[in-house]
Amino acid sequence: MSVETVPSRLGTTRPVPWDRAERVVREAVAGVPDTSAEAVLAELERDVYDGIGAADLALAQVMAARTLVEREPGYSFVAARLLLDALRAEAVGYLAGEHRQPDHPEMAASYGDYFRDYLRRGIELRLLSDELADFDLDTLTSALRPERDLDFGLLGLQTLYDRYLLRDPHAGIPFELPQAFFLRVAMGLALHEPDRDARAVEFYELLSTQRFMASTPTLFNSGTRRPQLSSCFLTTVSDDLADIFASYRNNALLAKYSGGLGNDWTPVRGLGAHIQGTGGSSQGVVPFLKIANDTTVAVNQGGKRKGAACAYLETWHIDVEEFLDLRKNTGDDRRRTHDMNTANWVPDEFLRRVEADAEWTLFSPDEVPDLHDLYGNAFAERYRAYERAADAGEIRVFRRVGATQLWRRMLTMLFETGHPWITFKDPANLRSPQQHAGVVHSSNLCTEITLNTGPDEVAVCNLGSVNLARHVTAEGLDGEQLRRTVTTAVRMLDNVIDINYYTVPEARRSNLRHRPVGLGLMGFSDALAELGLPQASDEAVEFADRSAEALSYHAIAASADLAAERGAYPSFEGSLWSRGVLPIDSLRLLAEARGAGELDVDTSATLDWDGLRERVRTSGMRNSNVLAIAPTATISNICGVGQSIEPLFSNLFVKSNMSGEFTVVNPHLVRDLKRRGLWGEDMVAQLKLHDGVLGPIADVPDDLKARYATAFEIDSRWLIDAASRRQKWLDQAQSLNLYLAEPSGRALDALYRHAWRSGLKTTYYLRSRAATQVEKSTLSGTDGRLNAVPAAVPATVAEPEAAACRIDEPDCEACQ
Repeated sequence: MSVETVPSRLGTTRPVPWDRAERVVREAVAGVPDTSAEAVLAELERDVYDGIGAADLALAQVMAARTLVEREPGYSFVAARLLLDALRAEAVGYLAGEHRQPDHPEMAASYGDYFRDYLRRGIELRLLSDELADFDLDTLTSALRPERDLDFGLLGLQTLYDRYLLRDPHAGIPFELPQAFFLRVAMGLALHEPDRDARAVEFYELLSTQRFMASTPTLFNSGTRRPQLSSCFLTTVSDDLADIFASYRNNALLAKYSGGLGNDWTPVRGLGAHIQGTGGSSQGVVPFLKIANDTTVAVNQGGKRKGAACAYLETWHIDVEEFLDLRKNTGDDRRRTHDMNTANWVPDEFLRRVEADAEWTLFSPDEVPDLHDLYGNAFAERYRAYERAADAGEIRVFRRVGATQLWRRMLTMLFETGHPWITFKDPANLRSPQQHAGVVHSSNLCTEITLNTGPDEVAVCNLGSVNLARHVTAEGLDGEQLRRTVTTAVRMLDNVIDINYYTVPEARRSNLRHRPVGLGLMGFSDALAELGLPQASDEAVEFADRSAEALSYHAIAASADLAAERGAYPSFEGSLWSRGVLPIDSLRLLAEARGAGELDVDTSATLDWDGLRERVRTSGMRNSNVLAIAPTATISNICGVGQSIEPLFSNLFVKSNMSGEFTVVNPHLVRDLKRRGLWGEDMVAQLKLHDGVLGPIADVPDDLKARYATAFEIDSRWLIDAASRRQKWLDQAQSLNLYLAEPSGRALDALYRHAWRSGLKTTYYLRSRAATQVEKSTLSGTDGRLNAVPAAVPATVAEPEAAACRIDEPDCEACQ
């Protein structure tokens, strides 16, 4: 589109839209502290040129504000508002069939009319369910809060724009604005409610205030014609060729609509095992894992994001040593899975052998078939019996290795390749509420789900996370607001189960029988910053305990209330819940199985758990599982808070994801430095020089260095201690990354043994130093922008060419 130009006071020419651009910039900075329209306009002057089009001018406005983010975090909100201006023009213009560019006041006044037009077009395009038209739109549109479109930072709004907001599939034009997005998701989750208009408004309030956010599959698909809303699927692959290939088909169907996969491969017989049907010998599990890897790559969830899966194998499997090598960049590529995650499913008996520096025996599962379903002392006893049988010549395929040697190799490969992750079979099962219904054979893609699987059941979990940062003040946790949030959130997650579109019957059967959900949290590091607590402190560990206790208490209470209203889940009888055994109580079961010295967990509590036990016994539970802390890689970006329970990565860095690169500055640090008169261009330059780490900066007081210490400055034992306090309240697990700035075999060994003794069910990635650092330049450099530049990757333990798992890798987004 051609534009006329007018004389500029700078002696050049400016496009006619400049007057509007200047007005929009001034509107964008209104109410954002410490930002200036003049600063944005000065940056914009550098990028405009004669004849610039309206679309390019809109982009230049966003980039001008984005450039200033490293100096003042508030410019992230300014940039987001400028992006919102362009998004409004696209959406409203598309629906009107003509060029329209409403500003915020005009849009706020007509948001209800826009929503009706949006809904009509979405249904016409067969993107949205026809049932959405049956809601009382007068009630719903009167509940819309257009001003909440202004609450996003740039990363959050850009993430919505790129991947979540509905587009015309033919023209590619987005026509869904943020508040329409939240209301559409809320309506989709309220479809089966008796008073669905009121519930849709209630759900919308929770989402649009960002106190809670549903998982990515729910946000993608709620209210659409294919509402596949569940996050995670867990399967067990049987030792049968037909079942193995059926598992590939199921994986593809489950991944197609945004599900992350956790596959238990332990039953598949190992290398050298006898095949009765052909009289030959098995090639083991690895060739089948290669096919599973390639299936994952082929199914990319409609182009929205990569398919993702994790293969689990128990430590006694005869192929475990080859399993450890799957992610190596060397060796026979036909026996490598470069795209699929892997995890060790470790029984306690193995770690006892490690501690005793004893031998460990590897078996093929076809000769020891019951080991797969045993755990705790029953597993240990049967395992020892099989060792005696092997010594007596009664078992054909087995091999003896040193347990300590195998453990060292597991940790070495974890450092070198980031895989396989270390997860613990016995605590996952001994503390499972569903012991009567089956066995937990694996976790999921992100190691927070611990649900039963079997030949006839695919475990399904439905996730969402409380934004903890929105539930704290400088005085502490707002327990009453948290209760209200959790009560509504559990209802939303329970609704997912009945609305959900199931691609395989085994998933439907399992989900309706057990009705598990996984309520987690995000923004933990932001909550600590608001409270003024360093991550590496007893106070932070205590806050992790008390906040998880409150989350658990209110989630269990909400599920019990739903059971009184809607009925208990079908497999409730016989569960730990039915016996009044809550997650905090199940610690006793783990302690009894382990014996003295193998479990070191604080058991303190502050809430009325006796009263809640009685409610659960009498009312039942609507959900077999209610709590799981997922990574929240994407939804935390939308909400503008730190991921999940993660420590602060850096105080100033470039975040790369599928939406591009974004400068991230710690706003809590900037606030505290301003209060002490320490924030300015020199401090920004120092932060860039030291990769966002405060330690080497002499001007920063020690208390702020402790409060804003980054992940690699913190001893990861603090993270494990906090996770241990949370784990006692969770019926599932938590996605826990660990960090080592200078890994060594001794440090890795101590860390993971500590995790085991602390009662953790799982761990996730081991992070080494990042390979992306901020540009080492001051603001007086070429353009003052923050860019990503390569830095050296730490040498590995044994293979210099194998890259360690790095925190700058693209975030896993399958769970959230």
